Amino acid sequence: RGRDLRLASACFGAAGPVSADSIHMTNLPWCLEARAIAAEFGIGRVLLVNDFEAAANGIEALAPADSEMLQHGEPLPQAARVVIGAGSGLGVAYALPRGKRYQVIAGEGGHAGFAPADDEQLRLWRALHAQLGRVSVEHVVSGPGLMRIYEFLRAELPPAPALRESVRTEGAAAISRYALEHGDALACRALDLFIACYGAVAGDHALTVTARGGVYIAGGIAPKILGRLASGGFMAAFNAKSAHTQMNLRIPVQVVTTERLGLLGAALIAARRA
Repeated sequence: RGRDLRLASACFGAAGPVSADSIHMTNLPWCLEARAIAAEFGIGRVLLVNDFEAAANGIEALAPADSEMLQHGEPLPQAARVVIGAGSGLGVAYALPRGKRYQVIAGEGGHAGFAPADDEQLRLWRALHAQLGRVSVEHVVSGPGLMRIYEFLRAELPPAPALRESVRTEGAAAISRYALEHGDALACRALDLFIACYGAVAGDHALTVTARGGVYIAGGIAPKILGRLASGGFMAAFNAKSAHTQMNLRIPVQVVTTERLGLLGAALIAARRA
């Protein structure tokens, strides 16, 4: 109190690729610039990172109470990790062991192409392709993606009036709520299809780096549907990898339940690079 405090360093995570100390956010018309933020707030050094780079760094600071296990697997020390999370979009990052620490590789994995795994998903892909052209994973595995799945399925299974009105006012949150609390047939089918797609994508990324260090399901959606994720559909899709099913069965999978994962990671990055 009564003193002027000056931050030596700060780190901000945002949803978008980092280029030349700036981030053009993927789903917002915003551009963040490190120099401008440093000048505005009098910070010695400002670091901008992809939001899932921050999240992947935050894994090291998680407490046991900050996550719930879906698959124990057979973890190996100093092995590759995957952090993936659906919310308004889909973020992905890898953490690869480098000596005693991890090097985090963040990218735009949510914008990879969506690969349908069965006839229903193929019909979903065709419907979305007619609307969007190229269909990315994020078009399906995200809050807006759950809405698209609902719209696709309602052509076959018309919604009850209460669900239709709730979705109109609340969006995707209403679909999850009606599935979990009311057992609504359309909402359950939409949520289960979403979960199957989510599990398949997470399993693909786990397979890419043989993530025996663990797969961490982050983002805002997973903690809210934890019981449904744990009921089997997510892990069935995660592990359905033909010749490499046994490999994925050895990979630990857990849902991050704390909302502070990105904040923890950003704090660690700022401290290390101060």
